[in-house]
Amino acid sequence: MRRMLALALAGLAVLGGSGAAAAESTARQWLERMTEALATRDYDGLFTHAAGNQSETMRIVHRMEDGRSVERLVSLDGNGREIVRTPGEVHLYMPDRRVVLVEPRRDEGSLLKTLPAPGPELDSLYTLELRKGHRLLGREVRVVDVRPRDHYRYGYRLWLDERSAMPLRSEVLDGSGSTVEAIHFTRLAIDEPIDPKDLQPAVDTTGFQWIRAGRRAEARVAGPPSAGWLPRKMPPGFRLVVSRSQPVPGSPIPMQHLIFSDGFASVSVFIEPAAEKGPAPPESASVGSANAFTTQMSGHVVTAVGEVPAETVRDIATSLAPVATGSPPATPPTGPGER
Repeated sequence: MRRMLALALAGLAVLGGSGAAAAESTARQWLERMTEALATRDYDGLFTHAAGNQSETMRIVHRMEDGRSVERLVSLDGNGREIVRTPGEVHLYMPDRRVVLVEPRRDEGSLLKTLPAPGPELDSLYTLELRKGHRLLGREVRVVDVRPRDHYRYGYRLWLDERSAMPLRSEVLDGSGSTVEAIHFTRLAIDEPIDPKDLQPAVDTTGFQWIRAGRRAEARVAGPPSAGWLPRKMPPGFRLVVSRSQPVPGSPIPMQHLIFSDGFASVSVFIEPAAEKGPAPPESASVGSANAFTTQMSGHVVTAVGEVPAETVRDIATSLAPVATGSPPATPPTGPGER
């Protein structure tokens, strides 16, 4: 259940001069401009989100209010799910399940989560290339290629509006260069007036169950809980950036939540006690670029989910081991080729 919910969230929240290659520093600057534009501009757009043989039309509305962003992402076909982010909270409306999930908002980025953002280890993990592209939506564009240096992460190709640096199209690419997931805007209005009504959910929530996560304890960065788990060996470039315990509705035992990141991609790991009926076989699942792997070890269910190749979530999940209470923090071994 938790694995499928994580995949559902990942699937919805997708939601990423001359023709010669430009310097990597220039490509990085375009990525920085794109990240800033997504977070700070007002825009209203329709886009097609394609993953495998499935395609979905979605609308995103983003508006700045008193220096904070308000955002709405809605599926216009299929299950009709919506995400609305206010300055303080995130609401996920699931009309197919008659449920609304509410949790505190923790970042100022965009709901287009498949798009990469520059990080401190960018150069050691990816190569960048910038070139002139063909016009999209009547706009001149620049194309940025983000290529991974190994098979543990995806590549990206981004078509950015020359004036605003907004992404008009983006693709997530696997190791062979094939498209795993794509976002293609069919309409995009930038810096035009937005009616506040367009930021309100269209779902009638009468009779829905509201599940509120509540304000969790402050997450600890780059360190394990007092009685938690640590990786023994990680894929190159990935580091533990968040470690916290969070309550689970209906359970007296909190779930441990670890987040690993390479600066672009991130993997969430959820660890909770296993049922007494015995260990279940490992499971894998995927939705577009999001992959999940669930296994049992040391009496716990470990689920890793992220927009990375299947091998990466499997290796991270199976690398974890419990740490005894009171044990000093250990430095996990690095993967092959790490610096």
